[in-house]
Amino acid sequence: MTVSPTSATASASLWRHRDFRRYLTGQTASVAGSSITSMALPVLAVLELGATTGQVAWLAFLGQLPPALLALHAGALADRHSKRRQMITGDLVSAAALATVPLATALGVLTLTQLMVVAAVQGAAGVLHDAAAISLLPKLVEKSLIQRSNSRIGSLFAIAATGGSNAGAALTALLGPARALLGDVASYLLSAWCTARIQTDETCPTRPEKRRLRTEIAEGLRYVHADRRLSVLTWVNATTSLALAVLNTLWALYLLRVLQLSATAFGLVLGIGALGAAAGAFAAPALTRQCGPGPMMLGALALTPLTQLPLLLASPGLGWEITIGAALFLQLACAGAAGTTQRSIRQIITEYRMQARMQAVSTCLTSGARPLGALMAGGLGTWAGVRPALAVGACLLVVPLVILATSPLRALRHMPNPLPEPDDPKDSTAHALPEPRTATQSAGSQLPAAAAPRTALVNHSHRGGHPDSGPHPGAGEESSPRPKPGTARSDTPYSSASPNCEATLPPTRAHIQDVVTAYLERHPAEAPLLATLLQLLDEDAEPTSRSTMPGHITCSAVVVDHSSRVLLIHHNTFGLMLAPGGHVEAGDRSLLGTALREVHEEAGIPPGALCATAAYGDLPDWGRGSV
Repeated sequence: MTVSPTSATASASLWRHRDFRRYLTGQTASVAGSSITSMALPVLAVLELGATTGQVAWLAFLGQLPPALLALHAGALADRHSKRRQMITGDLVSAAALATVPLATALGVLTLTQLMVVAAVQGAAGVLHDAAAISLLPKLVEKSLIQRSNSRIGSLFAIAATGGSNAGAALTALLGPARALLGDVASYLLSAWCTARIQTDETCPTRPEKRRLRTEIAEGLRYVHADRRLSVLTWVNATTSLALAVLNTLWALYLLRVLQLSATAFGLVLGIGALGAAAGAFAAPALTRQCGPGPMMLGALALTPLTQLPLLLASPGLGWEITIGAALFLQLACAGAAGTTQRSIRQIITEYRMQARMQAVSTCLTSGARPLGALMAGGLGTWAGVRPALAVGACLLVVPLVILATSPLRALRHMPNPLPEPDDPKDSTAHALPEPRTATQSAGSQLPAAAAPRTALVNHSHRGGHPDSGPHPGAGEESSPRPKPGTARSDTPYSSASPNCEATLPPTRAHIQDVVTAYLERHPAEAPLLATLLQLLDEDAEPTSRSTMPGHITCSAVVVDHSSRVLLIHHNTFGLMLAPGGHVEAGDRSLLGTALREVHEEAGIPPGALCATAAYGDLPDWGRGSV
């Protein structure tokens, strides 16, 4: 099962989505305003205050330091409190801090120390804003629309950044660098106003006990580490950021001094690159549908190091300037397409309660890699020269390619299905389903040996999924007639609406221990293999929680039909044929209930079409009423 681009939600126009328009307007204005500051602030420091090279470097360093130091804390706060309130707070703090610069200039009291303090405060407020803004998007739109949303956002951000730089240059020439910063102040106020007008309900998660911020930060780190897809994409981002930091530190110097580009030609090259970023982000959904997200990202990462070759081989001249512009267009198009897709995948597969912390882990690593890359570039450039340093940066771009190529994500052919969110956003016990898989049948397939309790279920339904008539009693339960085709059972074992279960509680530890004990009575030789599971059951951590590490309990079902064919599910990410199964959900009353629900969700076979059987080996006594 994959996200269908022809679904009703996917066909809806994002431009008719009022809250998305407000979100996009505010964030685009903020990007344009930040570009004005990036242009005007260094000019103000150098021309008005006579800053030295070292002081300009410190000014840039203080602006980039907060993301590396505060990203994890900002992510935990965004998951704990209202994201919109945090975004507005960040915007207003940034506007107030930046507004002091033209005011101090008008009073004749502006100093470099004030500029550095403003840069640090603005950087910290920006971290708070960005952590909440990125994680708010999955709440504003359907998850099936996330990639299209990120595509529109990436395209407009690239255009806004270029437009903001040009506006910054124009405002600096007309008004002076200090008053030009008022354009960024206005953009922060516009962003805060647009965010305040978003009407989508945002219920803040509640927690059973007051926890320290560092505990929630650690939970976010474990969450990313536990999901192979998240960890792979996070390290791809971090290593890409390191390589680009090496290149970007020396790139302008190399073009202007070694290749002798004029200021006009340099600006044109940057403009061409921005168009490439916009084109890549806009084309990402179509490329994903045509090639698959895994191969598309792999191809983009493979092309990126090659786009550095014209830069390394170039000599002064118009022909090389055009070639470098074309290469930059391709490089940023690849970055836009791959970046939009990987962010969408991470947002789709992450629970809403963990969105900000998941993103914060990536922000922390990528932000921390930038100063390291700048130091590497400075050392290599001084020791070996600018061109060899750029060659090292180009070689480092191979590292993210290797990380992705050696992971299961390389074969991802479809965007993962959106995770269903719990009905009550306050329900902190809800666990996410694994990535959905496509259901196929394999005749005579061999199943791998499992070291955990298993359920053998016989499928009595036809290919269309309709059960035939007559009862099919399960092991240890009373016979009861199954529903007719097209009808629903009110006592579905995994239904949270059942009057005999509490929807907010997973299967009890005692129930799990009973299942394991019954299984070991029949298979005592497997006791060593279940030692880790038995140890987990003796600890305080919730054994079915996805956040419990180094392991937690999931459930699978072996489904066999009358022809002895075994139902296997093709896992899109890992490319393996697996038994249907997944994590325990809040409404599951038993491990068997989890297995039956997974079969229904992943293969479309309702519980009434299945019965437990001992034909393929002894089964534990699941107890009366489990099915």
